[in-house]
Amino acid sequence: MIGVPSLWSQHANVVWNSPSRNSSESMPCGGGDIGLNVWVEKGDLLFYISRSGTFDEHNCLLKQGRVRLRLSPNPFLNASDFRQELKLNEGYVEVSAGGTTIQLWVDVFHPLIHVELQSRQALSAEVFYENWRYKDRLIRKGEGQQNSYKWVMAEGLATTKDSVVASKNEVMFYHHNPSNTVFDVAVAQQGMDAVKDKMMNPIKHLTFGGKLWGSNLSFLGTKEDVYAGTDYRAWHFRSVKPTRKQQIHIALYTQQTADIETWKEGLTQVITGDFQKYKKRSHAWWNAFWQRSFIVAKGEAEQITRNYTLFRYMLGCNAYGSAPTKFNGGLFTFDPLHVDEKLNFTPDFRKWGGGTMTAQNQRLVYWPMLKSGDADLMIPQFKFYLAMLGNAELRSKVYWNHPGACFAEQIENFGLPNPAEYGFKRPDYFDKGIEYNAWLEYEWDTVLEFCQMILETKDYAGADISLYLPLVDSALTFFDEHYRYLARQRGRKELDGNGHLILFPGSACETYKMTNNASSTIAALRTVLQTYGRKPEMLAKIPPISLRTVGGKEMISPAKTWERINNVETPQLYPVFPWRIYGVGKDSLEIARNTYLYDADALKFRSHVGWKQDNIWAACLGLTDEAKRLTLLKLADGPYRFPAFWGPGFDWSPDHNWGGSGMIGLQEMLLQTNGDKILLFPAWPPEWDVHFKLHAPMQTTVEAELKAGKLINLKVTPESRRKDIELWIK
Repeated sequence: MIGVPSLWSQHANVVWNSPSRNSSESMPCGGGDIGLNVWVEKGDLLFYISRSGTFDEHNCLLKQGRVRLRLSPNPFLNASDFRQELKLNEGYVEVSAGGTTIQLWVDVFHPLIHVELQSRQALSAEVFYENWRYKDRLIRKGEGQQNSYKWVMAEGLATTKDSVVASKNEVMFYHHNPSNTVFDVAVAQQGMDAVKDKMMNPIKHLTFGGKLWGSNLSFLGTKEDVYAGTDYRAWHFRSVKPTRKQQIHIALYTQQTADIETWKEGLTQVITGDFQKYKKRSHAWWNAFWQRSFIVAKGEAEQITRNYTLFRYMLGCNAYGSAPTKFNGGLFTFDPLHVDEKLNFTPDFRKWGGGTMTAQNQRLVYWPMLKSGDADLMIPQFKFYLAMLGNAELRSKVYWNHPGACFAEQIENFGLPNPAEYGFKRPDYFDKGIEYNAWLEYEWDTVLEFCQMILETKDYAGADISLYLPLVDSALTFFDEHYRYLARQRGRKELDGNGHLILFPGSACETYKMTNNASSTIAALRTVLQTYGRKPEMLAKIPPISLRTVGGKEMISPAKTWERINNVETPQLYPVFPWRIYGVGKDSLEIARNTYLYDADALKFRSHVGWKQDNIWAACLGLTDEAKRLTLLKLADGPYRFPAFWGPGFDWSPDHNWGGSGMIGLQEMLLQTNGDKILLFPAWPPEWDVHFKLHAPMQTTVEAELKAGKLINLKVTPESRRKDIELWIK
């Protein structure tokens, strides 16, 4: 099989032979930075439209509406030959029945959506553009979770209405943010008004929407109805005449401008071009995407490798977004009452916000892209932090008058802490640089994971990372400057007796609070500094990781000391992943295994749900049976019709940090590195036949096939790296 041109994604194509009951039984489709949820219900083909970066004035990630297509005569009603298929190799969805075929595809390189219909007989089509923001909508109790106010909303806060205008054969729709937004509220709340004019503000006057049109359509008028508990207005079109071929197109456009006419001019530029040429180019992109990497297994592992592939497809749909793929649903959320029947809100709703990017969760979406060869997909996440750099540096200057960028954990897309988590009710004496929050106070180190990702894209993919080095440098500088600053507030010396930084007060994730020298922070600083290689004087000041002995077993301690436990993470295993100080083939492996196997909190917190990482740690420690057990749970079919819609876990559905952590663990079972060495099958059950292609440092790809516990094929590129391969087949 090695070297044979194959369509590796086809093993995961999803086929449904019956229509769906509701939007929770939708199928993802997308490309570029657009995601569609596609389903057929009661004879109607429907799809939601989402696009990266469409944040309203309250920082809710708004959908662009819903489209409904109804055919007459209707081939999808009571059809015995109904078929809906996600064709991964070309990245589109096809729905067929009774001699009628509809293809839905999204242009990877232009913000365009296409619906192409062919039928044996002439059909009449009704098209409805449906929008629930046809009026201002008061944000109800509990509904604030979709935006940055969360549970602290001013009375009368509303999502403002969209502008929607239809005529002839088209409808134009857009949402226009005012000049005053939640950004202004957060700046005032957090004492940053003095530098407000220097701050980046991505949501002021942000305007987004698009246009739907078809050459054979005629506008009939509007009507109002209710779907999934939410009232909406529909702009209704019908075919001018029945025909066997019909097309509907949707162009989307986003621009930060106060001038709507400027936005309309930009939209006009999107809709020009050769759409069939675009289609070939988009299909070719997906073809190449699937050749970058793959994991295909047989037998017991077949399902989990299929779901790995399906989730990677969803990540590929936001390859070129203006904002990162959201951990709490990405571009593919659906009506919230199908996640929790008590949350009878609009399709825009998701828990844990839209413009709020919880760093501990976001990282799990992006770590697997190194080994899958998708470094280009990581750019939106890197640019997200780079765009916030100036604001994060201003925080350090305003609050503490020292250099370095202070990035919070629950961070807004404008670089300030989420205002609800920051705390509206805080004592006047409390340091304005700190969230008044028992979970988030002093948790600043997650940005270092994104710094490490940036540095590793150079090693994995040969990426030019020069643009991001100021971000890496400033994030590191903060820890040096701030912890010496804090030490000077307490006493005469700014370092301990061994010349090390005193990382107090700190936080080991959201779990161990008020820590002294959290092991997760120490591992982060040491690893990033070693990879960066430009701050040897700071590296010399990083203290050692604290160890402890419990029941005669030496293990990694969460910190030197801590005051309380607040959550259910296991940061004492972060030196294993993401920081890879301990692992297969490395010294002191037993210490890390003891931590996994015997630490009381690690055992109590163990789970496969949501963002839990036990499957990853088991793989990184070579605990094959445990990695197998947890991965089978983690990457099993989710609770919805589309098998890679997991969740809600701790967050929302589809849970993207559930999928990301599943991807990472599966990759680690197959391939790990130790220095220049590439370890194959370090935690892979030998009874699982598998064929995979993954990426490794030094711009290396490894393609290998295991059958009946034997390596039957191996291809290493470049060939010079073959000497670095070590087989760890049990």
